Amino acid sequence: MANDSQTTIIEPLQAPIDGSTTVPGDKSISHRAVLFSAMAEGVSRVSGVLDSDDVRSTIKAVQALGATVSLEKQIDGSLAGGITGWGSAGPTQPDGPIDCGNSGTTARLLMGSLAPWPITVEITGDESLCKRPMRRITAPLMKMGVSFDPAGKETLPITETGDRDLKAIVYDAPMASAQLKTAVLLAGLGAKGETVLNEPSPSRNHTELMLPEYGATTTAAERTASVKGPFTLQACEVQVPGDPSSAAFLVCAALMKRGSSIQVEGVSLNTARIGFTRTLERMGADISISREGQAGKEPYGIISACYTPNLRGCEIPGDKIPSLLDEVPVLSVVAAFARGITVFRQVSELRMKESDRLSAIIEGLGLMGVEAWMDGDDLFIEGQPDLEVPDGIVFDSKKDHRLAMTWALVGLCGNKPVTVSNFDSIKVSFPTFLDSLQRMTR
Repeated sequence: MANDSQTTIIEPLQAPIDGSTTVPGDKSISHRAVLFSAMAEGVSRVSGVLDSDDVRSTIKAVQALGATVSLEKQIDGSLAGGITGWGSAGPTQPDGPIDCGNSGTTARLLMGSLAPWPITVEITGDESLCKRPMRRITAPLMKMGVSFDPAGKETLPITETGDRDLKAIVYDAPMASAQLKTAVLLAGLGAKGETVLNEPSPSRNHTELMLPEYGATTTAAERTASVKGPFTLQACEVQVPGDPSSAAFLVCAALMKRGSSIQVEGVSLNTARIGFTRTLERMGADISISREGQAGKEPYGIISACYTPNLRGCEIPGDKIPSLLDEVPVLSVVAAFARGITVFRQVSELRMKESDRLSAIIEGLGLMGVEAWMDGDDLFIEGQPDLEVPDGIVFDSKKDHRLAMTWALVGLCGNKPVTVSNFDSIKVSFPTFLDSLQRMTR
């Protein structure tokens, strides 16, 4: 690997990927462990927390609001230690705006946690985050009694003023979004009565699994979740399992790199997060999962994968997309080398991520000589089992961590180097991505 400030040359791996490894802590669970602990009464103990730019944004945000965070780097690179929350006293008025960096999770969940408190907070972020939709969060919170200035604004920066007399609501969400669901449930902790959120298809359920650990009364079904308030979260212990979204890159690398065989250990096996494994099975991949135990209510275990030369295209229906939305970019590269057409149904939400991932996928696959196109909200990819990647490809990561790792796999698993712009954006979720793969080829 060679790089300058803007571009990184990714060289092919010189040997198969082989052996066992782990991945950093789950990003979604890490955000929640930090934020819920900051909201709680007392000192919570957390371990396995992902040390990444996004999670650091959440840590800085809760510190600015009065929580005491005493986390130290561990030998495995994770963060562990104590977090003293603001509890029933509530968050303190920050000295200035809360900068959420590139983290949509930080911004959206923070809106819900601040909702029951009569302080005024400006929430902002970097250039990319300030383009992402926030109205989906502010709309239900305004129904509960929260004020936003400017009212009805779609994007950050926006200023929130909470209300001690929040109204519990029943809200039918227009899309499946764990961030929207969590924001409403966190606000519901400060409302009198039961707050219910219904969604059109299942989204990640980490919040419903974790809130009872902090003593909250919640209900969770396939497409509905609720919380009873008012209630102050109570300190607890949280262990964060490995991130399946990070594991997906290692798994897909093993499937594409001749002779490879890997096991990713200690990774979350939450069914709302491992849709990518079921999709790869349908494509004919040699992949399996085995459960080892539970961290709180989160199951974890091993994902195993071996090189699979004869992959085939398949169709992924829209109701399965929420369980693999973040993995669509890397699954698209696998589909590029599969026989036949792969169809991802109803993936328009990918336009609202750190970048317009749909356009980026089509653009990147086009550079590889692969036909990919949109029809309505559906993404089509026509695979080529004997695909020869052209020389000298320069992929634009759009400063998006998942795109940076996706395009890196084209170089790592092929026989020609590729160049990836702004590759260091991987620090958002998987800072040790390259090291993990290179260590397993020695």
